[in-house]
Amino acid sequence: MLRSVRNYFHRWEQELAAVSQHERKVRPFDWGADWLDEFGGTPAADPGPLVKAWVDGVMKDTDAFFTPEPARYHFTKSPETLRAQGEEGLLTFTSGLATPHPENNTVICRYFPARPIRKARPGSPRRAVVVLAQWNSDPDGHIGLCKLLAKLGIASLRISLPYHDARMPPELTRADYIVSSNIVRTLQVCRQAVRDVRLALWWLRDQGYDRLGLLGTSLGSCLSYLTTCHEPLVKAQALNHVSPYFGDVVWRGLSTEHVRAGLDGHVDIEQLRELWRPISPWSYVDRLRDKQTLMVYAKYDLTFPVDLSLQLINEIRRRGYPLQVRVLPCGHYSTGVAPFKYLDGWYLGKFLATRL
Repeated sequence: MLRSVRNYFHRWEQELAAVSQHERKVRPFDWGADWLDEFGGTPAADPGPLVKAWVDGVMKDTDAFFTPEPARYHFTKSPETLRAQGEEGLLTFTSGLATPHPENNTVICRYFPARPIRKARPGSPRRAVVVLAQWNSDPDGHIGLCKLLAKLGIASLRISLPYHDARMPPELTRADYIVSSNIVRTLQVCRQAVRDVRLALWWLRDQGYDRLGLLGTSLGSCLSYLTTCHEPLVKAQALNHVSPYFGDVVWRGLSTEHVRAGLDGHVDIEQLRELWRPISPWSYVDRLRDKQTLMVYAKYDLTFPVDLSLQLINEIRRRGYPLQVRVLPCGHYSTGVAPFKYLDGWYLGKFLATRL
């Protein structure tokens, strides 16, 4: 019986993944030496050792790696007006890391004010969350979650990740530059995402929000985790699909088979795990000791293999850090399908409502 249920969900996951299979391109392997040192690096005859040395240097001070300069913000309406009218607004600001693509260098966030809570006590904390959707999410991804948070008395910023939505240059149809067979570009664009989320959190702080959190799904979950580990403002994080290693998900996951095809023959899994240490949650487990964390994983996930999720969860439990775990009886793609999406939303919303 259990095997037949597993097989059913695995077939369904493969069918859901196949819908966009024709859009996925196998891109050539590249060390990405031209993305080193703020994109001023000079490609070497053998860039592999150069890239490894750069990664080793990054790991000596990841706080510097993930910390942006302050940004200038533009908002369509004052937050006070939006709260009074119950409308959403648009926040834009210059990205925390400049890339060669101008479209990608402006961050776009949709702001959803919290609905007033009748029984709220005077002086109650003002709560807000930055929401990070999954890789290749469309502009409306996770808007339903933002509206749910608003009903729970939590404001939110739904941030568009690098190379997504209006941040995508004309040459792309998918957000290939944030997860790809280009080693350093993947590191730098994920770095950019973390810096952008921190800038979004700083804006919320400046609006008077004093209890801040993150909600991330899939790639957004990994980026949320990295931000939490480098941003003291974050009190709680709700992570939807988790893994200890960025490289292992790319190497083994259903959604990234085309990325692995570009990597094959150039690096192996051990090398990839080492090279992508700066964007792997495992590198920062010790920074979760004072963070409230929810980790949700799907029992039949083929994109974030379950053994990887359990490795991270078990290590955090072993250390005794604050952690809640919820298991969805579905797969990765089917998480977004009813009734599983409603169960997932309940887990995420309830956690943030009680921990912020």
